[in-house]
Amino acid sequence: MTILQLKYVIAIDEESSMRKAADRLYVSQPGLSSAVRELENELGIQIFERVHNGVVTTSAGASFIAYARNAVEQFEKVEEKYLNTKKEKPTFSVSMQHYTIAVNAFIDTIKEYDHAEYQFSIRETQTGEVIEDVKTMRSEVGVIALSDFNKKTFKKIFTDASLEFHELFTRDAYVYLSKDHPLKDRETLSLKDLQDYPCMVFDQGDQTSFYYREEALATYDYKKVISTNERATSIELMLGLNGYAVGAAMLGSGSTSSDIKVIKLEEDETLTFGYIVRKGQELSEMAKTFIEKLTNHKTLS
Repeated sequence: MTILQLKYVIAIDEESSMRKAADRLYVSQPGLSSAVRELENELGIQIFERVHNGVVTTSAGASFIAYARNAVEQFEKVEEKYLNTKKEKPTFSVSMQHYTIAVNAFIDTIKEYDHAEYQFSIRETQTGEVIEDVKTMRSEVGVIALSDFNKKTFKKIFTDASLEFHELFTRDAYVYLSKDHPLKDRETLSLKDLQDYPCMVFDQGDQTSFYYREEALATYDYKKVISTNERATSIELMLGLNGYAVGAAMLGSGSTSSDIKVIKLEEDETLTFGYIVRKGQELSEMAKTFIEKLTNHKTLS
């Protein structure tokens, strides 16, 4: 099995055609077909099924190609870092749950490293993907919050994935709601007080278990729930529907923070904020700076 063969099957899967893939790869169609047959024979699986208008990827092939994409991506990172003769651009990548303070820390980090050229990335995504991104080296650091409910479970998940969780700070649970919400003048609120209003939670994709929820009090039986996958959408729904969310009162300096009020939640639960990295990893200077900036933002509200 070679990297070239992996690139071949990825191209065929994306094009759903041997001919189009061959044109894209600048190889002959017979040569491409022969390389795929050799790979299928070596693996003992059928990757593609030939049909009258092209090819379709089999279920076994789809599973293999998912691993192939990851392998090719990692190879290209090594190739770019060590074989590219051009001056290397500084790179840094972060994956995180939906927290404004992590975005603000990322901004502060980039301002401190004012390079003429760079290749940085930030992914605000689902809990499971944060873990997978760090595990597969897509991101150097993952920012994540653990609740009292899921802390022990996630520590095992991190261990099984050869990841380390480093705690930065803990925060009590608060309610986020519109500054015009009917309950805005209360000093504290309980979930019972809020039961007639919709609660905003972040969609976790295939990971539907309560353990993957990034909000506090994930197991509470909310009467009305709206799932979203994007922070701005969640805020707009909160403002438009008198909804609310349960968090840690860390809005950061986002443009919509002035429209949101935070009120202490009467239910007793804390969120533990920290970051995950691969076990034994030596962090880059940018990663160390990002973590320092993240800690500095813990008091923002």
